[in-house]
Amino acid sequence: MKNRKGILMVVCAAASLAVSACSCGCKTKTDVPMPSQEEFQNMTDRANDFAFSFYKRNSAGKNENFFFSPYSMRRAFSMVRTGAAGGTAEELNKVFMFSEETDAVKKEAAALAMAAESAAHGTVFRDANSLWTQKDFSFLPEYISGLKKYYSAWAGTADFAKDSASAVKKINDWTAKNTNGIIKNLFSEGAVNSLTRMVLVNAVYFKGSWEKAFAKTATFEADFHLSAGGTTKARLMRHEDETDFPYASDSGVQYLAMPYRNGGAGEQKGLEMMIILPSDRNLFTKAEKNLSAEKIRSIRESMHSEKVRVFLPKFSFEASHELKNLLMEMGMSLSFTDKADFSGMTGDKSLFIQTAVQKAFIDVSEEGTEAAAATGISMGLKSIRPRPSVIFRADRPFIFLIRDAESGLVLFMGKVESPKA
Repeated sequence: MKNRKGILMVVCAAASLAVSACSCGCKTKTDVPMPSQEEFQNMTDRANDFAFSFYKRNSAGKNENFFFSPYSMRRAFSMVRTGAAGGTAEELNKVFMFSEETDAVKKEAAALAMAAESAAHGTVFRDANSLWTQKDFSFLPEYISGLKKYYSAWAGTADFAKDSASAVKKINDWTAKNTNGIIKNLFSEGAVNSLTRMVLVNAVYFKGSWEKAFAKTATFEADFHLSAGGTTKARLMRHEDETDFPYASDSGVQYLAMPYRNGGAGEQKGLEMMIILPSDRNLFTKAEKNLSAEKIRSIRESMHSEKVRVFLPKFSFEASHELKNLLMEMGMSLSFTDKADFSGMTGDKSLFIQTAVQKAFIDVSEEGTEAAAATGISMGLKSIRPRPSVIFRADRPFIFLIRDAESGLVLFMGKVESPKA
């Protein structure tokens, strides 16, 4: 498939990884019609623009490591979006750059997954979705069937109402299994409670070998220059010889694409890591500001094979993102409140998003890259407002009965028009 370029460039800054789905463990439905090339380009551009928007809001200008999976995050919230309506759906569309129509959202999710699956030759990448519903709680059949058809979601039940701790353990165990044991505690204790009625999870796992690996014997210790000034020691991997890679440079910024082994067949391109390397802090700030789907696509199209001597630090770290406040700041003011409208899930407006989290991990070494991420969203009943205390003020005429509570036999009956005899 040649119409899926954009999906491979989701995360680019700071040696991040383009995440997608693969043929290993995926169960993408093939009966969903694929879009035209123009439609697909629009889909990938919107998905990537969400990635860059989230990155810029939460990482740009900060002198600290940052890693996330926009693919996993958007995939999980896509499942939420198919059950949203009204202003809630509009806000999800705006933040995640979904299509306006619910059917289009589902078809887009399936199309992106199928296209990404075709890109993952020679790598291990698992993309798994699950939904966990409160037993004896009713969801609309069409909502559940849509998740199964378009997201290949596995459906399970849990008893959040009576034993939320056991439910969390089941969900965390499923997540760990589908991330090769890397993401072990997606939901912390208390993240779901007795009001939770459904949890949605997307889990992704990637392991790929470089098409042109680094020799371990060539790795050496060197200074790594920090944005805030000063240096720290790093283990720099290097190719001992000049190596052909897709490369470009422009006004003090270098761009490099490093393919993963067996990334494609014939003319089909596969998975790669794209790196943006500004020469100073000011250019780094400018590069962050200019991140967009169109910009990255233009850069990648300008790259050509060049003999490059590559030096790349080994790195490994994990990240945890509590998404509620981050997404509310981006414009999701309804989904996390009593004003949320997820009537597409239940037929009423009883649910809202309680918790939204993502955990991610990446390890880059001489052999290649291992990465995993999981995004979890819990849907709960809205807080039940306490009813006002009942006021019974008998300051007007009333009728009274004296009766047998067991049989109902009335023994005495009367009316009070005035309490005075």
